Amino acid sequence: MKKDDIKKEIEKLREDINFHNYSYYVLDNPVISDAEYDKLMRQLEELEAKNPHLITPDSPTQRVGAKPLEKFGTITHTMPMLSLKNAFKFEEAKEFDERVKRLLSPQPKEEIEYVAEPKIDGLAIELIYEDSRFTAGSTRGDGYTGEDVTQNLKTIKSIPMRLLKGQRARGKGQEIETANIKIPSRLEVRGEVFLPLKAFEKINKDREKSGEPLFANPRNAAAGSLRQLDSRITASRPLDIFCYGVGVIGGVKFTTHWETMEALKTFGLKTNPLIKKCNGIEAVLEYHQEIEKKRDALPYEVDGIVIKVNDIEFQGRLGVITRSPRWALAYKFKPREETTKIKSIEVGVGRTGALTPVAIMEPVEVGGVTVERATLHNQDEIDRKDVRVGDTVVVARAGDVIPEVVMVIKEKRTGQEKTFKIPEKCPLCNSKVERIGAIHFCTGGLSCPAQVKGTIKHFVSKRAMDIDGLGDKHIEQFVDDGLIKDVADLYYLTMDNLLKLERWAERSAENLMNAIEKSKHPTLPRLIYALGIRQVGEHMAHVLAEEFGSLEGIIKTDKEILLAIHEIGPETAESIYDFFHEPHNIKVIGKLKKAGVVFPQMKKIAGKLAGKTFLFTGALTSFARDEAKDLVEKQGGKAASSISKKIDYVVIGAEPGSKYDEAKRLGLKVITEEEFKRLLKV
Repeated sequence: MKKDDIKKEIEKLREDINFHNYSYYVLDNPVISDAEYDKLMRQLEELEAKNPHLITPDSPTQRVGAKPLEKFGTITHTMPMLSLKNAFKFEEAKEFDERVKRLLSPQPKEEIEYVAEPKIDGLAIELIYEDSRFTAGSTRGDGYTGEDVTQNLKTIKSIPMRLLKGQRARGKGQEIETANIKIPSRLEVRGEVFLPLKAFEKINKDREKSGEPLFANPRNAAAGSLRQLDSRITASRPLDIFCYGVGVIGGVKFTTHWETMEALKTFGLKTNPLIKKCNGIEAVLEYHQEIEKKRDALPYEVDGIVIKVNDIEFQGRLGVITRSPRWALAYKFKPREETTKIKSIEVGVGRTGALTPVAIMEPVEVGGVTVERATLHNQDEIDRKDVRVGDTVVVARAGDVIPEVVMVIKEKRTGQEKTFKIPEKCPLCNSKVERIGAIHFCTGGLSCPAQVKGTIKHFVSKRAMDIDGLGDKHIEQFVDDGLIKDVADLYYLTMDNLLKLERWAERSAENLMNAIEKSKHPTLPRLIYALGIRQVGEHMAHVLAEEFGSLEGIIKTDKEILLAIHEIGPETAESIYDFFHEPHNIKVIGKLKKAGVVFPQMKKIAGKLAGKTFLFTGALTSFARDEAKDLVEKQGGKAASSISKKIDYVVIGAEPGSKYDEAKRLGLKVITEEEFKRLLKV
């Protein structure tokens, strides 16, 4: 096949797959079988594998998740993403309507036309499309700047990588024609990412089996899933989206919000099918009652409705106040609440070592679900609400598997109730418990049973000890089979150990043993980072390495010396000190040394890049991103992961994205990969 023919074939396959994704994930109306869809994907994957230079970021094959990030960058919203004022009673909604009419002077003769839709309990995000292609996405953040979660948003199947044009698809009771609507040159779409209820329940069941802390509700689960540094984790969770509005639109104008929403549908973006035009506030009330009745039957969690003035000119005249628009309102539903009694309070330990108090209650039905457990969040919440064992309490549920204790009914106390304090020792490993902010943590990180899998996964990761070939499933297998109980046990594995396990052949076992042996010679910052000390990321690991020069130096130091270091605050100093004064951790460190792991000494590097900070964005061709960072660090420089005014050089590769735009806005020095190589004299 000729080069031009291959390119056309790839483009045709992408167009077909994008259309079928739209039909399946947006319209819920597939037009081909799963087998036919899989065949199209295989054809595209094979062609791209043979022609990697033709792979584009918006290809359907690029949705599976990419290499983990070290930290999220930021994106500044062109137009602020404002929050909404809340109404809890119809009287408050009527006041909103009267205020709208009063501000639209002279007052409209007719009732105000509103657009109403269910208020999804999820995470607000913004999608940016340029020339039809999805180029960036971010969280709402503080309304002005959000986290860059582009890679994670790509894994959500209902978000199109390219806006549709000139295609026709039939959904449930709807027909959409897109041929005659112009696609804007730039389109900023606002939406709510959520986790369907069935998926939420399944994830929590899986987390309970693996000993991980449960997500409190679908919103927390969606937020936690979207804010993963490893987009492969996001890809494994079936997140969905409803688009509800726009920011900047380039080259196209709409006169009403309804018209805007219809246009979004034609572009292939998913909007809520329950959206409705309401003529006047009385029609809004009817809609509110209608959706509240349907609430328990919906496949996603809603906590009210959102109403917006339909006329965009009216919206402009009404304007905004502080952080909310005058032309929109969130009209909430009544919370689901019931009364029960607390029998006991248990403390769970999560994979990060966080201790979470949970109330064990007399069974009660809340919103159609029988519940016996409710989160108490932390000690501050227990003290603030004065929750005691034996108390009669009000519990509220909003789709939660673990509902929340809202308040104590103190009038029903008998005097037999007992106060509760989170224990000073971990209930699983008896290690000291430390408090950081509002949360209590177990300090037995390297050996606590609840933390061991997460600790090992971090320890072997690329930027830590870099043990290649040891994936999450292998770690789960080793721990579940009792082969390893802490990170040091990795260095005591033998070929015989591995060959006795399922799915391990001699070649794979030998490769792992070689990778483990190779990892015995880390740099000091990598070793410190690998230990998984709370509050100590890669940057702080470098600070400690440069300040003390050895692991022994850090172990022997005290809090006062740590606090005297410019970049270390009280919480970080406390965390470092407690980690190295926990006997379990010192025992594991001793095992590492005995196994032959080298604890290097570090001298201050006086290289040609000393004191300079670099940020890399876009695809580099001469070396991998991690290799480039290592080269900088070997020459005494630092490699940053997010944009800031402190960056000395922004190195751009192919398709640099939003960080490049932000660098230009900040006036930072931008250099090409070739210029970077000249700096290094590579």
